[in-house]
Amino acid sequence: MCGIAGFVTLTPASEPDATLARMTGIIRHRGPDAEGFYRDPLASLGHRRLSIIDLGAGGQPMTNEDGNLWITYNGEIFNHADLRGDLERAGHRYRTRCDTETILHAYEQYGRDCVTRFRGMFAFAIWDKESRTLFCARDRLGIKPFYYYWDGRLFAFASEIKALLEHPAIAARLEESLLAEYLHFGYTSGDKTLFRGIRKLMPGHHLALTGDHLDIRPYWEVPEAAPEAPREDAAWIAECRQRLEETVRMRLMSDVPLGMFLSGGVDSSAIAALMKRMVDGPVKTYAVGYGETEFSELGYARHVAASIGTEHRDVVIGMEDFFNALPRMVWHEDEPISWPSSVSLYFVSRLAAEEVKVVLTGEGSDELFAGYARYNFYLLNQRWAARYRAIPEFLRARLRHYIGNTSLLSGSARRKLQHSFVGRDDSLEALYLDNFYAAFPGSEIPAWLRAPAAAESAFDAYLHYWNARPDATLLARMLYADQKTYLVELLMKQDQMSMAASLESRVPFLDHPFVEFAARVPEHLKIRGGTAKYILKRAVEDLLPREIVYRKKMGFPTPLQQWLRDPRAESLFSLIGDRRGPLASYLDLAPWDALLARHRAGLEDATDRIWRLLNLQLWAGIFLDGKRDAWWDGLFAGTAAAALP
Repeated sequence: MCGIAGFVTLTPASEPDATLARMTGIIRHRGPDAEGFYRDPLASLGHRRLSIIDLGAGGQPMTNEDGNLWITYNGEIFNHADLRGDLERAGHRYRTRCDTETILHAYEQYGRDCVTRFRGMFAFAIWDKESRTLFCARDRLGIKPFYYYWDGRLFAFASEIKALLEHPAIAARLEESLLAEYLHFGYTSGDKTLFRGIRKLMPGHHLALTGDHLDIRPYWEVPEAAPEAPREDAAWIAECRQRLEETVRMRLMSDVPLGMFLSGGVDSSAIAALMKRMVDGPVKTYAVGYGETEFSELGYARHVAASIGTEHRDVVIGMEDFFNALPRMVWHEDEPISWPSSVSLYFVSRLAAEEVKVVLTGEGSDELFAGYARYNFYLLNQRWAARYRAIPEFLRARLRHYIGNTSLLSGSARRKLQHSFVGRDDSLEALYLDNFYAAFPGSEIPAWLRAPAAAESAFDAYLHYWNARPDATLLARMLYADQKTYLVELLMKQDQMSMAASLESRVPFLDHPFVEFAARVPEHLKIRGGTAKYILKRAVEDLLPREIVYRKKMGFPTPLQQWLRDPRAESLFSLIGDRRGPLASYLDLAPWDALLARHRAGLEDATDRIWRLLNLQLWAGIFLDGKRDAWWDGLFAGTAAAALP
């Protein structure tokens, strides 16, 4: 697990050594163990190493036997030992035990198709001196990040956007067209980023640059469900267990200590229980929570740890810890933070990094087996919408008015009903996109933008995936679209927050054969009788206490709503309402005062919108206006800032 950066130019670059050193230096947290550089007149490759495999060798950039190929690589190829035998029989000579060398030899042997043989998480760049070609690839699910800039003459790449901004030819400028999408979803779904000209190599894609020709192609896709011979449910459940055991066992490959992030939910708990059975010696688990117990899962995590016998530690964070860390976390994520849990993830990563270099996590299961409440919610919408719309419109209108004004329902319940067939007559597609998870509904976004026409593109990137499989079932479309968008953002959060603490995180559920298996699983085994992830829960129920397997999902909650009603939050509101900042020409803050007044009076829960705007202003101040140092000690001066490295 490492950090990579580099660039290729059509003509020799000026001061390439200093530029490359700055690019790799700013992501030192990704690889504090070593650094390395390769440079020739056209190509410059840099590397920061977090040593996991073959600690005494394996430095990068690494070359092949004749010195024609050079690689800088981030990730783990978990089947590299299996591939090595075939490559050695084909005549390739190894000097290390590193998977890095397997990638090089596989590229020599199979060319660009080498990526189809890799099982793991990866982002890499290979420079071919003879053909003057740069070949880059990203793993199938997007576990490892790869950002790039291309203007026709300069191609630069890195694990993090901030490294690209260290190149003198690349400036931090806002990609205005994405503001609407950010306000709605909290992230962007396509290959663009909020930095104009900086893009993501999408998951399951590779690219080749030869001269001024850039060729980007997909090499893998989540398979569509296809008819299969009938099987007993028990056979599917047994296969799920067998495959999960296999993928967990593969991810125990390491020459350094491993641990586990344990939330106390079924996903992380099942992986921890399997690790305990597979590892000789103690298994270390780590959790994070809050003083506000109703938002904390620490009790569940401790219960699981005691049940399966792990060495468990946890950390409790408060409001000041959280907001003092927030500017640094925005800097680490490079873009505005989508979910408050990013900050919590950093604190538990830092805790784990005191003892281990690698952790396994439970990310990905919900998008494979329909674990989120929204899936069942919209399936019920589909089932009942047609019958409901047979009711006369005047009665439906009265019900909508009642839902919007009654005090008998909680704010959360009202919002969910207002974003269902009961509250709106929109298509199911519109309801799903503009759902109760969205901070700014599509109808509100134009009022916040100085160029309202940009709001028309808020859903375009997501709709690309929603519409890609029009003949699929509703659940299949929801899962596929979320796997290609929402999950990719979650994985970016997982990577950036763990690497901020110099910690490698591995995601067993996203082993691509396991993902392909999940795509084949019948839908009645994903959601049954209101039970989400039914097949997974049945597959692991012998490993864990029943109250853990079947407990209600909490989803890494944060007491943000309470904190934003605390008097100390007033300084945050002042930051959001700043009309003189770098977003002044793009964002219209005229609605802010009224929104804040309703929030203060308890007439409206504006937590999600406040969170979006706060992060957007922090991001713009840090990257567009150069105010990072002003906030480096936290938004609440003094207090807990000293706890941060």
